[in-house]
Amino acid sequence: MAGAAEPGGRLPGYYLTPGISSFTDFLKTAAPDLLPGRRPLPPGTAADLAPHATTIVAATYADGVMMAGDRRATMGNLIAQRDIEKVFPADAYSVVGFAGTAGIGLEMIRLFQLELEHYEKIESTLLTLDGKANRLASMIRGNLGAAMQGLAVLPLFAGFDLDADDPARAGRIFSYDVTGGPYEERGYAGIGSGSLFAKGALKKTWSSELGRDEAIRVVVDALYDAADEDSATGGPDTARRIFPLVVLATAEGTSRVPDEQVGAVAEAILTERAGHPGGKGVER
Repeated sequence: MAGAAEPGGRLPGYYLTPGISSFTDFLKTAAPDLLPGRRPLPPGTAADLAPHATTIVAATYADGVMMAGDRRATMGNLIAQRDIEKVFPADAYSVVGFAGTAGIGLEMIRLFQLELEHYEKIESTLLTLDGKANRLASMIRGNLGAAMQGLAVLPLFAGFDLDADDPARAGRIFSYDVTGGPYEERGYAGIGSGSLFAKGALKKTWSSELGRDEAIRVVVDALYDAADEDSATGGPDTARRIFPLVVLATAEGTSRVPDEQVGAVAEAILTERAGHPGGKGVER
């Protein structure tokens, strides 16, 4: 890291300054060139030069909140990767996914995870869910220059609010615009190129009383509808055993739904749709 040591091997003062609970703010002083939004970019657009991640959905349910994402990354009209992972635990009680430029998105997610871990170590407590959402908003805002050149990243953030008065309503979801504006969503949300179709499906099938298994079926079914209409969204790939990734956030913490279970749900949906690929009663 640039500026890691002074002559004689002494660490610079900012390494020894107590009370900096934000790792991003620390980097602004110690090595600003490592922040995604601080790197100089040549003029012009680079949107078609990097793989893009596509559809992510989130939905609250009886025990908390879950997030699911398809596994495809595209570059123009090509499939750049078939099994990319776009949904991750952010910390012990929250999850984050992204759509947009894959390389920058993955870097932003790793930095966000480190930001939350750093805060917990310095302050000996977790950030509130609203605080986490605002920290992520600041990171998105820092990438605005790259976004204006076609390298945009739009995360979706969700978590179990430990401070909620009603545990049954502790699952919360936040979406963002390209400038970092955070917006709390009610019940369900989606981002990415297939989100219009996924949210249309969720609108008809989501309920706040859904149990765990029912909610998994609902989000996987929504991603199927997105893949059916949007070429950039990857559907279940039974030949390669590639299925959507689903991560939960509950009072017990975050957990990834086993691929075998998601695969069984996806295959059940494929069997059900075999005679009616356009939906119930539609044969084409």
